[in-house]
Amino acid sequence: MVVVHKYGGTSVGDLDRIENVANRVAKAREAGHDIVVVVSAMSGETNKLIGYAEHFTSAPAKKEMDMLLSSGERVTAALLSIALQSKGFDAVAMTGRQAGIVTDDTHTYARIESIDPTAMQNAIKEGKIIIVAGFQGINKNGSVTTLGRGGSDLSAVALAGALKADQCEIYSDVDGIYTTDPRIEPNAKKLDTISYDEMLELSSLGAKVLQNRSVELAKKLNVKLYAKSSFSDNEGTLITKESNSMEEVLVSGVVLDKNQARVTLRGVSDRPGIAAEIFTMLAEANINVDMIIQNMGTDGSTNLGFTVPHSDHEHAKKLMASFD
Repeated sequence: MVVVHKYGGTSVGDLDRIENVANRVAKAREAGHDIVVVVSAMSGETNKLIGYAEHFTSAPAKKEMDMLLSSGERVTAALLSIALQSKGFDAVAMTGRQAGIVTDDTHTYARIESIDPTAMQNAIKEGKIIIVAGFQGINKNGSVTTLGRGGSDLSAVALAGALKADQCEIYSDVDGIYTTDPRIEPNAKKLDTISYDEMLELSSLGAKVLQNRSVELAKKLNVKLYAKSSFSDNEGTLITKESNSMEEVLVSGVVLDKNQARVTLRGVSDRPGIAAEIFTMLAEANINVDMIIQNMGTDGSTNLGFTVPHSDHEHAKKLMASFD
């Protein structure tokens, strides 16, 4: 049985927590499973590296940022491998390139194009526990690329699909998917199961347990996905094709998203196809549009509004300013 584990930044936030992860991985290995682990950078490390770059310039080159930011995950992978080796397990750390992950050329927000799992399959046959640095790959020119915030979730699901893993377990500091954020609403209830579509909607609206691109890929590849806590042994939540956990419930969860910015275009021409041109331009720039609002202005002209992540706000405004 091949199982992919993914541990987020909080789960590997310091050496004691890496030790805790090593114990959890060791337990799974002793249960007879072939284990592939994907790790994030230690908590706060990515922001620290961004701060280093911004010491020199407010707009560092994206290619160099990929080289810089990918180092955080490599540090975690090496430390976890060393921790497992110290316990007598045969473990090997791999970069995204060594794991066979090939992406497009979009630096800092690359999309996975293919995975060659040969090196991982060989290591599994040799009885090794594989630790992969998440969030990264290489493009066809051999340059390091990163997958954007939350990209380690995407790495884990993609590797699970490539290896035809029996399941993929995403570990964080939350023991599953709740009806809303339990830090805001103490009476929130944990869901035993939730469908890919429901999870995709929640994650795209800001639920931070799973990255929305990873859920979309899990649905496409039919990866059996679990959301679990690295600090408890609770079952977590199963994300699958259909959820039958609650009979005739129309709303599965509620999300508060403070990371959305609205862009409004006033006086948009009413010629056919203009909306498609606008959203195609945004899609080609890898800007994720969520909510779309169209209404009539007081002068009878059409106003078109949409929301994007705050991180894409300035880029979206510049694109729209150049739109003719």
